[in-house]
Amino acid sequence: MDIHVVSPGDTVDSIAMTFGTSADSIIYDNQLVYPYALAVGQALLITYPGEIPAPAETGSFPKPSIQSGGYAYTYISPWVLDQTLPFLTELFVFSYGFTPEGTLVFPPMDDQWIIQAAQNMNARPILTLTPFDSSGRFNNNLITSVIQNEAYKQNLIYQLLETLQTKNFAGIDIDFEYIKSSDRDAFTAFITELTETVRPYGYTVSVALAPKTSAGQKGLLYEGKDYAALGAAADSVLLMTYEWGYKQGPNMAVAPLNKVRQVVEYAVAEIPPEKIRLGIPNYGYDWPLPYKRDATIAVTIGNVEAVQIAVQNGAAIQFDETAQSPYFQYMREGVDHEVWFEDVRSISAKCGLIKEYGLSGAGWWQIMRWWRAGWLIFYNQFKS
Repeated sequence: MDIHVVSPGDTVDSIAMTFGTSADSIIYDNQLVYPYALAVGQALLITYPGEIPAPAETGSFPKPSIQSGGYAYTYISPWVLDQTLPFLTELFVFSYGFTPEGTLVFPPMDDQWIIQAAQNMNARPILTLTPFDSSGRFNNNLITSVIQNEAYKQNLIYQLLETLQTKNFAGIDIDFEYIKSSDRDAFTAFITELTETVRPYGYTVSVALAPKTSAGQKGLLYEGKDYAALGAAADSVLLMTYEWGYKQGPNMAVAPLNKVRQVVEYAVAEIPPEKIRLGIPNYGYDWPLPYKRDATIAVTIGNVEAVQIAVQNGAAIQFDETAQSPYFQYMREGVDHEVWFEDVRSISAKCGLIKEYGLSGAGWWQIMRWWRAGWLIFYNQFKS
C-alpha cells in the first residue's frame, strides 16, 4: 500500500495514473463522494490488486496477526457490522449495566443478533459492563455500592457468569470510569475475584484503563485505577488513549501520538506488553471558534465526514507532525471552525507504536461508522 497526500491540481484520475492503479479502487477504498473532488492535504490510501484478500476469494477472511477489538452498540447498522467484522478478533457489545444492589441490567435492545454475527465471522463476542445510571452517565456511586458490599458484589459476579453462559459470550470487558480513590483497592479486588470466577469456565476478563502517565497521577479519572495490580489481575487491559481533544474541551487532536506514547511508556513499565491493547479513536470533532471553557461544544464526526467537510468548504488539510494528526479550519455562516480527526497517516503511526512496544493489539472506540481506509491500513500493518 501507499499513502498519497493530495497536492493542488491532483485528481483521482491523475493519481491513479501516477500509481498505476485504478480510479475506481481509490474512490472505493477512500469512500470518496461523487463528483470525487479532493481536498488539498487529504491523505489517500492507494491499494493494488491482490493485496487485500477478499472473503469471496479466500472462503474465510484471514484475521489480523494481533488482537483487534471494536466497541459496538446493539443498534449498529448490520451492514456496517458486516463490513467491519472481518477485521476484528473481538467484538465488544456495549453495554450492560447494574443496579446498586448488583443486579445486572441488560442493553435496551436485544443483543443476540450481534453476538451471533460476531461468532459467524470468527470474532469473540465480549460483554462490556459499565456503571451507567438512568441518565446514561458514568456513576461512581454505583461502583462503590457494589464493590464495597460483599453480597452485592457476589450477586453481580454470579449474574455475569450466568449471562456469559446463556448468551454465549467469550469474555467480559470492565469499563468503569471515574472510580473514587477510596475504591481503588476494592476495585482491584473485584477484578481479581471476577477473573478467578470466570476463568475456569474459559472466559476472559479485560479492563479499560484511563490514560495515566504515572502511578501518582491526580484526578478522578486516574486515582481509582492501579495499573500494576489490575494488569496482574486481568487477562488484558485496554489503554483508552483518546479524548485529549473532547466534546467540551479545547480544540486539539483526539489522540495525539506524543501523548499516547507517554501513556504507553508508563503502561509497559507496570504491565507486561503482551497484556496491553492500544485504544484507537474512530472519530473526530468539529469545534466552533473561539473556544470558550464551559460554553463551546464540539460536534462528533466520522473520519470520512471530516474530509467531506473540508472538500465542501474548500479547506486545505494540515498535518501536525508532533501529534501525528490531521486538522483543518474553515468558516461557515460567519463562524470559524476547527476540525481534528484521524486519517491513514495517523492510524499508521499508532500501528507503529503497537509494534515498537510489542503490545498485544488494539481496541477501536467505536465501530458505529464504517471507515474502509482506516481498517485497510491497520490490516496491512498486521496481516497474518
